[in-house]
Amino acid sequence: MSFKNQENKNYYNPVRRAILNYEMILPHDKVAVGMSGGKDSISLFTFLDTLSKQERLGYPFEIVPITLDMGFGMDLTPMKEFVEQRGYELEIVPTKIAKVVFDIKKEKNPCSLCAKLRRGILYKRGKELGCSKVALGHHLDDALETYFMNFFYHGLLESFEPISFLSEAELHIIRPMLYLEEKEIIRWVDYHQLPVIANPCPVDKKTKREETKRFVARLTEDYPLVKKRFVQGMEHEVGNEWSILRKT
Repeated sequence: MSFKNQENKNYYNPVRRAILNYEMILPHDKVAVGMSGGKDSISLFTFLDTLSKQERLGYPFEIVPITLDMGFGMDLTPMKEFVEQRGYELEIVPTKIAKVVFDIKKEKNPCSLCAKLRRGILYKRGKELGCSKVALGHHLDDALETYFMNFFYHGLLESFEPISFLSEAELHIIRPMLYLEEKEIIRWVDYHQLPVIANPCPVDKKTKREETKRFVARLTEDYPLVKKRFVQGMEHEVGNEWSILRKT
């Protein structure tokens, strides 16, 4: 069977299942889509765009693509043009994150501060544009890597949640690609020739996450079902939490 014929089974159905399982998007929600220029966020945009236009959730919702100009001198034109071809206007938020992290703070381990600044600006702009949800392009591999990073470096047995509420921002953060593996996203981007912008960050591919990614890759070779088991454990844990919340 061709790749095109497998798209529903391998991509849209898992994204739709994640959204509906965790009630990530409700009727008439306005959802900000965080777009970095990478393969994950551009894929997320295409999935949500199709689900929205074709009402594959069974009800309407709206998406608002947002990207941050980090101050690295990235050419955002390919992403901007792609978004416009789909009928949207890309909201570009200028920032000085690169200068703050590398020139002012001179962080030796800049990822944590960079992520904190990016999230804060993204959430603030999403709220200003009337969004109640912010969708992030995290996938199954990200969830598993985050679990091990929390264990290795913080002694915590936890990953990020499929959906979470930020009371200070009055926003829900959702991760619709939670059931998709990174290798599937790479196939999606390659097949559809989506415009991916190279990451100009000077520490790209030199982080603790990259080390953890290699660890997870080795683990998967020895235990091929580890990702499937992680999803099962995650659904069991979240299911228990939701049952408790709904009874209170």
